[in-house]
Amino acid sequence: MYLIADSWKITSLVNDVVNMINQSEIGKAVDILRRGGLIAMPTETVYGLAADASNPAALLKIFTVKQRPIDHPLIVHLADMEQLPDWAIDIPDFAIALGQALWPGPLTLVFKKAPHVSDLITGKQSTVALRIPSHPLAEALIRAFGGGIAAPSANRFGRLSPTTAAAVREELGDEVDFILDGGQSEVGVESTIIDVSAGYPVILRPGMITSQQIESVLNEEIITPQKKSPRVSGSPASHYAPHTKTRLMKSMVIPHFLNSLRHNDLPVAILTYSMCPLPQEDVEWIMMPNNPQQYAHDLYQTLRELDKKDYREIVIETPPEDLSWDAIRDRLQRATF
Repeated sequence: MYLIADSWKITSLVNDVVNMINQSEIGKAVDILRRGGLIAMPTETVYGLAADASNPAALLKIFTVKQRPIDHPLIVHLADMEQLPDWAIDIPDFAIALGQALWPGPLTLVFKKAPHVSDLITGKQSTVALRIPSHPLAEALIRAFGGGIAAPSANRFGRLSPTTAAAVREELGDEVDFILDGGQSEVGVESTIIDVSAGYPVILRPGMITSQQIESVLNEEIITPQKKSPRVSGSPASHYAPHTKTRLMKSMVIPHFLNSLRHNDLPVAILTYSMCPLPQEDVEWIMMPNNPQQYAHDLYQTLRELDKKDYREIVIETPPEDLSWDAIRDRLQRATF
């Protein structure tokens, strides 16, 4: 009994210390945001490079640090749905239903923008992308800040998104004023983006919230993007890419590819979820999970670690065609474009 009591006291003390540290760091992060600085904040998807969404000078810093095109829209992160009217107008009922079912979580909704929303956020479009993240530190940060936080992924434009604080440091170094460390991101790839501005739902970027989940909430079919759909984060054909040459390859082709390699083509790395490794000198096999949620969680960090090595090429087994793998296929197609 005494051991149990002592154990409970120790656990309680540890939790109190962790909460004190988190509150101190959140306070520091809020102060930096209010002074127009940049921080990196954890979310359940990836780490974001965060700035006060109402401060144009701070928003410009995001574009400079990321080397991001000025017309590439940003996503504004909110604490709850009560903040939606601060940023959006003409909010449809079905968007409210989506938010009630899937927020907080890895979902971004694109609305008609409120008049005051900066062109730096919208990419000079008439729409604004909004999200309510589920990471507890992100939620606490946004609530403490009291306003919207713009936060694209905390990496150079077009490169691998960071899923750890260490990856942010590798990417941006001292160009970010403070990194709020929330551990490794749980989801591991960017949010699903749904356009709701035209009065019906359109998936503009797949994520780990699938079209099937969205359709089950709305009881209607989701349509594909149209030519007039808004531009959104992560939409370029080439994106989420390692520095190392990377390509997708079907499993049946990989053995022929290995047999064709010459000495100058080595070393290479092979990411697979279904194949048995074929031993060969200077070929490293990385076994990825065959579960899409775990695969997504591991993907960017695995590619980041491989990118630090001297591989001539990274070959990735083409993922399954199943709907649950849509976001992974999308990211890998852009990484290997």
